Amino acid sequence: MGRKVTLATCSLNQWALDFEGNLTRILKSIEIAKQRGAKYRLGPELEICGYGCADHFYESDTLLHCFQVLKSLLESPLTQDIICDVGMPVMHHNVRYNCRVIFLNKKILLIRPKMLLANYGNNREFRWFSPWSRPRYVEEYFLPRMIQDLTGQTTVPFGDGVLSTKDTCLGSEICAELWNPRSPHVDMGLDGIEIFTNSSASYHELRKADHRVNLIKSATTKSGGIYLFANQKGCDGDRLYYDGCAMIAINGDIVARGAQFSLEDVEVVTATLDLEDVRSYRGERLTKHHKPYTRIKTDFSLSDCDDRCLPTHQPVEWIFHTPEEEISLGPACWLWDYLRRSGQAGFLLPLSGGVDSSSTACIVYSMCVQICQAVKDGNSQVLEDVQRVVNDSSYRPEDPRELCGHLFTTCYMASENSSEDTCNRAKDLAAQIGCIYLMEITVKRWPQFRAKGGSARENLALQNVQARIRMILAYLFAQLCLWAQGKPGGLLVLGSANVDESLTGYFTKYDCSSADINPIGGVSKMDLKCFLQYCVKSFQLTALIGILDAPPTAELEPLTDGKVVQTDEADMGMTYSELSVIGRLRKISKCGPYSMFCKLIHSWKETFSPSQVATKVKHFFRMYSINRHKMTTVTPSYHAENYSPDDNRFDLRPFLYNTQWAWQFRCIDNEVSISLELCIIINISTEINMALKVSK
Repeated sequence: MGRKVTLATCSLNQWALDFEGNLTRILKSIEIAKQRGAKYRLGPELEICGYGCADHFYESDTLLHCFQVLKSLLESPLTQDIICDVGMPVMHHNVRYNCRVIFLNKKILLIRPKMLLANYGNNREFRWFSPWSRPRYVEEYFLPRMIQDLTGQTTVPFGDGVLSTKDTCLGSEICAELWNPRSPHVDMGLDGIEIFTNSSASYHELRKADHRVNLIKSATTKSGGIYLFANQKGCDGDRLYYDGCAMIAINGDIVARGAQFSLEDVEVVTATLDLEDVRSYRGERLTKHHKPYTRIKTDFSLSDCDDRCLPTHQPVEWIFHTPEEEISLGPACWLWDYLRRSGQAGFLLPLSGGVDSSSTACIVYSMCVQICQAVKDGNSQVLEDVQRVVNDSSYRPEDPRELCGHLFTTCYMASENSSEDTCNRAKDLAAQIGCIYLMEITVKRWPQFRAKGGSARENLALQNVQARIRMILAYLFAQLCLWAQGKPGGLLVLGSANVDESLTGYFTKYDCSSADINPIGGVSKMDLKCFLQYCVKSFQLTALIGILDAPPTAELEPLTDGKVVQTDEADMGMTYSELSVIGRLRKISKCGPYSMFCKLIHSWKETFSPSQVATKVKHFFRMYSINRHKMTTVTPSYHAENYSPDDNRFDLRPFLYNTQWAWQFRCIDNEVSISLELCIIINISTEINMALKVSK
């Protein structure tokens, strides 16, 4: 009997309810795995239907179509002589479970339901699924008739079991089970299971990848073993981007890994490993485990008898992307998926010459860079998609600037309050990335600004009118730009409001922040500035230097002597840096006004007095509560920041508040009074001590 096994895991760009496309990508991954000599193939979580089906999981059609796809997989010659591990929802005793279905040679070996559901962040699995609550327990599952007729099986094992081949033993984890303090791999390792598998739908967040990798390394550092991680990739129909990172580890070392960001719809990662390395590692660490798992015995070997000359994979170093690189790559891949699957012909962006719209433009340019590189590397799917988007079957993108001219249209929407500086900055950036750049639009109205004697209502209305007209014109251009050129299709309108502006509501409802999609809506202003500095170096976009040097401004109030006097930070009453801190306290630390004040008087004590901190906290919560209603209609944005105020599902809050916050603010005032009294006492004490010293 041999001892070396070749295993395969993968990242697939699945799409919710795209059963046909999902089946094709699953079969492709199995084909590649077999070509590389693998005897076991692991796929992402819920890969048959797509992870993001949301309330479609309630529909019996979704369950039916999943079993139809499973039948096609069982029938396919590609799935013969390889253990296939696929994900789909299964209803058992009228309860819906998120399951792995493991099969070999037209026989289902085991259905393993998820035991620890993800119900935090963007995940709402308890909404659609129930956890399997019986550890190490297996019972019978009656198969649908269409599967019975094919496999000849009436029932199959269902539950927390493990798969025992002739040469080793495999056990499953599903996504969040790895992140849980009671991860199943711990007990499985103690019971002699040598190969752990994890099928995930883990979405991208900035600075998250290292946590994922460290968990997988740790899983096999403690007690040894082989760990396979599969993940979804791409945009499967909503605002999340699943960032791949398929990997294989052994005894605490990563030996094979896939890309975090790529335009490949199917990416397979394989490794050949020696089971004796696991056994040797465990020899001095493990003791007898007293609660054995039910082993589903399989007359199949993952190894070959003659494998002495087969080389094994060695540890590899994982170099993580910087946050600036993640912003450059993740949202760009997300935009490409959205564009190619929307049936539209490109993007339109109102380019203001400021940080936010410039960041969005740079992300589109980064998308074009990745597309050209993918075509150069021989990615036929990307080439086919590009040709369809530009409506030219002979087109082959080679230069990102040239491709940008096909896919990306920008326009400078000037008013009488726009400065020549911002116009020039926008024009320079558009020229450097190669996008189409349209003429400016002038907006004039009768009401007067405050600077010219108008009321506060007039002043705000005039700003909002300008902002909303920009949105109207953006959609007009998106619909008619290609028509005017005699080309088919329309353009997707991109938004460019950052996460901090959404948090405070510092934008006009249905203004230029209203668009089809927004690639930077989940990124903070501070990260965007770092990203633009990265773009200056990486893409040689020198026009960004002037943009970074200019103060952020909405440019909706009159100029003074031709210069901008309105700034975002002055309007908001706090800096973007301060807002980023407050945003994290509100969401991540779960702080209300009072607890936020209590934390900030310590962390900001070198900069602000307690009364100044109180003023800032009160101002923030007033802004937040008054403007929260805007989040119910905010443009779908790429999710990148863990303090995002996205109302859709990440940050579920009321949008009608008592904006006086009477009780909370009174608690803050009491603390400020105590602080002032203490300061007075300290000052008096100091003066008395000084007087005593003088008298002596």
